[in-house]
Amino acid sequence: MKIDPELAATVAAVADEGTLDAASRLLQVTPSAVSQRLKALEEQLGRVLVVRSKPARLTEAGEAVVRLARQIALLEHDALGELGLESERTTRTRIPLAVNADSMATWFLPPLARLSAAHDLDFDLHRDDQNFTARLLESGTVMAAVTSESAPVAGCSVSALGVLEYHAMGEAAFVERWFPRGVTRDALEAAPFVDFDRRDTLQHEWLTAMGVTPQGVPRHYVPASHDYALAVRLGLGWGMMPLLQQSDHQLVSLGGPPLRVRLYWQQWNLRSRVLDTIADEVAAEARRVLAH
Repeated sequence: MKIDPELAATVAAVADEGTLDAASRLLQVTPSAVSQRLKALEEQLGRVLVVRSKPARLTEAGEAVVRLARQIALLEHDALGELGLESERTTRTRIPLAVNADSMATWFLPPLARLSAAHDLDFDLHRDDQNFTARLLESGTVMAAVTSESAPVAGCSVSALGVLEYHAMGEAAFVERWFPRGVTRDALEAAPFVDFDRRDTLQHEWLTAMGVTPQGVPRHYVPASHDYALAVRLGLGWGMMPLLQQSDHQLVSLGGPPLRVRLYWQQWNLRSRVLDTIADEVAAEARRVLAH
């Protein structure tokens, strides 16, 4: 049995765009043609590939087909480059990547800008906590990811990038108000802190290291890296700030142990010139700005 690359690409387009109508615009065919392609491949494989919800959702079988479609597109991009026909492409190549919010806000975008200009690539970034980005590799949603997991996902290779170092920081007036006698356990139990979201554990880990149980301590949720840093600078609460974001002189260190999050680059274990080029550029930027 063979899977028609055009049909596989249609499933990937539906996954990327969220609806059959949007996929039809991307593929420049009618919505009816998209529906017919999906039906034809599902009947051929005997599997439901896409749950027709809004947005459309891939089944496990659909994820496998999307991985195939992305790999075909990647290999086609490489082959055209080797043949000197890359500049004749009518469509640019989309590269889906997963990255944690703090990396995106501090060091990850400059290498992508250089790569996009040099190689006609479009990057589709999926933001998630560094502890969860590897799941997007497993599902086939992305081709590579910045992750805190050192064990390779099945079918992927892994290499070390460096370390994001975090320190507990607060705005000067906030620290003066909440910690007039120093950063004591009693003060930490009362002072509000800022969490990125409900999967963010950095503040909890630091409180535990300081001998404070995080449960019951007041907190705010600000789920965007730049806005999180702004919230701490405005005195909404204290928070664990990446060393790369600590240029503000109004911030005061609360002391205690710094937290070091080791980052890794995982990508599909596929011989691909473009993926290897992306990995090299990202690794070079990481060596330049991250701790090791």
